[in-house]
Amino acid sequence: MLIGSRPLTNFIFLDSLEKPVLYPLKTANGIEVTRGFPLNPKPGDPIDHPHHIGLWFNYENVNGLDFWNNSYAIPKDKKSQYGWIRTDKILETTSGTVGKLGYHANWTNQQGDVLLEEVTHFEFSGNANQRIIDRFTTLTAVKNVKFADAKDGMLGLRLAHELQIPTTEDQKFTDDKGNVTVVKGGTDNIPTGNYLTSAGKTGNDAWSTRGVWCKAYGKMEEDSVSVAIIDHPGNPNYPTFWHARGYGLFGANPLGEKIFTNGKSEKNLTLKPGQSVTFKYRIVISNGERTISAEKLNEMAKVFAEK
Repeated sequence: MLIGSRPLTNFIFLDSLEKPVLYPLKTANGIEVTRGFPLNPKPGDPIDHPHHIGLWFNYENVNGLDFWNNSYAIPKDKKSQYGWIRTDKILETTSGTVGKLGYHANWTNQQGDVLLEEVTHFEFSGNANQRIIDRFTTLTAVKNVKFADAKDGMLGLRLAHELQIPTTEDQKFTDDKGNVTVVKGGTDNIPTGNYLTSAGKTGNDAWSTRGVWCKAYGKMEEDSVSVAIIDHPGNPNYPTFWHARGYGLFGANPLGEKIFTNGKSEKNLTLKPGQSVTFKYRIVISNGERTISAEKLNEMAKVFAEK
């Protein structure tokens, strides 16, 4: 995907992947704001969570199948517990002031039985220091489907190492072969990141809170860079809970209410055959002398709410 003559991202739906992704995501001047691993590892990349690839959309518990955590690292004898999203049709590719891409995919079990049909449309736009990705996804049930309240979902992206939150605590990561690496707190001087939500929550306090938008931001090369996700009032359980982790997972999950409220309430979503649900999100990538302001994000959220 190009904005002007500059690349923004690629739509990847390889048979070797368990889901379609946008990867990598870039600023207007070409800085990659998503982690390189596992598709194109960069020096210093954390190698935890190999299912965290670029920008994706799926869920941890759909009729008991885990779509979120599926990756090449799952042993064959465990694969039956996981789900796949297989893209079978490209519906639209349009260039212009706003570029468009549409696709159809099936959410299946290991045997290929279809639980859900997905139709997603992207809109891509930008200017000299900003890129915008609007995602509109409609899921239609083929059989009775239950999205059981779970922590991991729905829209996720994995931030570049520089946009992680610095920490003084030891971090333990396990790679796809089960090898454990411990990074001593305070020794990793690459991360410069932080979070800010529309409700004013910052840093690790953003996790499990609700907000219309959440912004991850930090220093990359010579630029101040931010990646913001804006929720839409038409989405289930608006405003969303933010599954925003200091180590670089940045997600919007409206259906993880039980874990995010410590069991005070629960949110399950059920669909009968033929019933549909639609999710809409805006991703805003900015770079420059300073990151996008809360006031500007509030304005963008109001405009997006009309789409």
